[in-house]
This record gives sequence, C-alpha cells and structure tokens, in this order.
Amino acid sequence: MSERQLAEAFVELADTLVDDFDLMDFLHQVTVRCAQVLGVAAAGVLLSDQRGALRVAAASTEQTRLLELLQLQTDEGPCPECFHSGRAVAVADLSAADERWPRFVTQARESGFASVHALPMRLRSDVIGALNLFGGRPGALDERTIQLGQALADVATIGLLQARAIRHHETLAEQLQTALNSRIIIEQAKGVIAERRQVDMDEAFELLRNTARRNNRQLSELARSIVDGSETRWLGESAPTAYARAPIPLHRSDGGVG
Repeated sequence: MSERQLAEAFVELADTLVDDFDLMDFLHQVTVRCAQVLGVAAAGVLLSDQRGALRVAAASTEQTRLLELLQLQTDEGPCPECFHSGRAVAVADLSAADERWPRFVTQARESGFASVHALPMRLRSDVIGALNLFGGRPGALDERTIQLGQALADVATIGLLQARAIRHHETLAEQLQTALNSRIIIEQAKGVIAERRQVDMDEAFELLRNTARRNNRQLSELARSIVDGSETRWLGESAPTAYARAPIPLHRSDGGVG
C-alpha cells in the first residue's frame, strides 16, 4: 500500500462523517477501502442487532456478503469467534482450519480465499461487531497492517456513532437496528435491479449506490422506493438489452427525470 492511498482513504472516510451522512454507504466504503489499502482480497462488516445477534452490515463484494451470511447461519468462522471473544482472530492458512470451521473453510476456499483475519469493533468495553479481512493467498498480515485494519474498524465504529450523540446503550442499539433494517431493504432492491436489468448483484449495488449519490438520496430511501414500486420507469422488463447497464434515471420532484 502507498502512503498516498492510505491518506486518501482516511480523508475520504473522515469527509463522510458529517450531519445526515449515509451510514450504509459509509460502511460499504469502509470495506472497499480496507481491501484497497490493506492489500486484502475482500472485506466485510458484521454488526450486533438489538438482541445481540450478528447481522451482515456491509461487504466489498457480493461473494463476500454471501460468505459472511454463511458464518451467521452456521455460527462458525472468524467473525463470530472475534465478536464473542472480543479478540482479533488470525488464520494465515485456511487449509489448517478445516476442523475448526469445516463449512466456512470449504466455502471460503471455493470462493478463492486462502487466509482470513477478523478485528473487533468496540464501543468502550462493548464489542458491537467485527471487521473481516479475506486474503487471496496464504500468509499472516504484518503488525502494521493489522494496526491499520484496526484503525479502519475504529473509524467504522465512529461512523456508527456520528448520526447522533449517543449517551445510553439503548440509543446505540436502536441506531444499529435501524442500519441493519436498512440493509434488508437494500438487499431486496439489489435483487429487483439484478433481475430487471440482467446484471449481477455487485453491479446492481453499484447502480443503486451511484444513483443515490447522483440524486442526493439516501441508499435506504431509494432502495425502499424500488421495493415498494414507486421507482418504476427504468425497471421495465422490456427495456432493450443494450441499455441494461445504462445509468438509472430517477423521478425528480418537479416531475422530470433525473
């Protein structure tokens, strides 16, 4: 990684920490920047909901998101272990962890990953989630990279607290629950876009995210309008294939198309 890349990543993430920022977009950017500046293949963020159960909040790729879901369904893998223990988990070679996490290791290796590291996301003494780092080759991350990864995990935690000043644990739980509920709507919208536009889930998310940014809308708000059917013009199944990857036009408040 270059010092310039690292500086740009922290400046970009810091710039998003303003009033009324888009939390889900911010968390996605954290995972993307982790993959870029730490030299790992992919990254994901899992957060605890109001009941203390882990949920997928963000992932740098669709493949990673599915692997994170597998960890939750089977309750095995680095993120659940990191979350429950409150300590970082490092596995330099997944082939040596077959007995430890049999189903996770099988799927991770089939997805092209050979190593994994999980870092805790803490609010004071409470662990509220974990940052997962997937490597394409065997090998442990060096101490400096781990420190930078933890710094990015801390930035993500700060972002969770930025939407409002948090004084009580109940307020934090409510905020996290809102973010996780938004993720469900976003996943549903991705499915609609992928089916109608004939693109994969990663491309569907980029269409959704870019359109939200271009039109100054929240990801969750745009996703909800897609799921409830109020955004329909660009989703027509009869649209020519040549336009399948075109930017998504949106309705403006003045009745035109954005």
